[in-house]
Amino acid sequence: MTKAEAEIEKLGKKILNEIREGKNPSMEVPIRSLGTIRYDENKRCLVLEKKIAKRYFFNVSHIRKFVQTVAVAALSKELIEMGKTSHLRDVYYRLVRTIPGTNIDLVDDQSETDRCIEDLELMTGKLREELHINAKKSGSVVGNVVIKDQGDVIDWSALGSGGWSIPSNVENIEFKKVDADYVIYMEKESVWERLHEDRVWKKLNCIIMCSLGQTTRGIRRLLQRLNKEHGLPILVLVDFDPWGYYIYSVLKYGSINLAHLSEKLCVKNAKFLGITADDIERYNLKKHFIRLKDRDIKRIDELLNYPWFKGKKVWERQLNMMKKFKAKVEIQSLSSRGLTFISERYLPEKIKNEDWLD
Repeated sequence: MTKAEAEIEKLGKKILNEIREGKNPSMEVPIRSLGTIRYDENKRCLVLEKKIAKRYFFNVSHIRKFVQTVAVAALSKELIEMGKTSHLRDVYYRLVRTIPGTNIDLVDDQSETDRCIEDLELMTGKLREELHINAKKSGSVVGNVVIKDQGDVIDWSALGSGGWSIPSNVENIEFKKVDADYVIYMEKESVWERLHEDRVWKKLNCIIMCSLGQTTRGIRRLLQRLNKEHGLPILVLVDFDPWGYYIYSVLKYGSINLAHLSEKLCVKNAKFLGITADDIERYNLKKHFIRLKDRDIKRIDELLNYPWFKGKKVWERQLNMMKKFKAKVEIQSLSSRGLTFISERYLPEKIKNEDWLD
């Protein structure tokens, strides 16, 4: 029996014993709210404080979520026992039904089952993936790495133009060979394709990895494993805009929604490779300015108030320069210096000179 299955069974036995003893069945769920999440200076990441709420079966305001959570737990245990996995959307479809003898639906939309899965993570202390529930694939990676995944040996350097498609669950991947000096992570697939076509991963002896915007849990976990288990520095390449800087922030320090998983997802020594305000000046990228919108400025102000940016001159300078420019710049603007400029000049020079932010 896996640890995840044991935790689910422990929860089920507790509820069953309370029923047998004539008690009101309950479950203890850690509270997730802005009031219970803080930045831990020592751990250098967001953490969830241990505050518990009890959810009771015989409580009109609790019963729906109680039953939904039990149903998700039962499905997870079934999946673990069968050695199978299911996707978030599939979990919803498995549970969407009308309770027999009533006109009440067990769930109305996927957000309800998603929240129950997150609650189950909190109660069991296990990742969603360990509960055999995955999200959709989102991201690609290439480099001199050989892994073993579900019995298949996969060479990341020999998968053509598409690279290896990163799954939601990377917990059981076994690294057979890792021959790289660092990882370059980027938010944009188009930039990854340029670097892959230019064979940057081979020329610089690195791994290049991308997501489609915000990093998925699978990508964050994979980056953390490469960093912790193989000592590879993680260099982050994103747009010069508040959303790119936010992606870096989440990767390094965690997010409010997943504060309870920070220790398993954060890459605390990740470095910000670019794009920076200095790059804009150095490479004459002002002609590629895109006007900031009100929501962009609001996000900049939010970033300036993050504990890990506030009071840090290097970060305040970048974000205030963004406000001064009243504009943002995308990574692709570097191609104005030549299609392969990013591969042949920008990245090699910045990495050689250790020109990154921390």
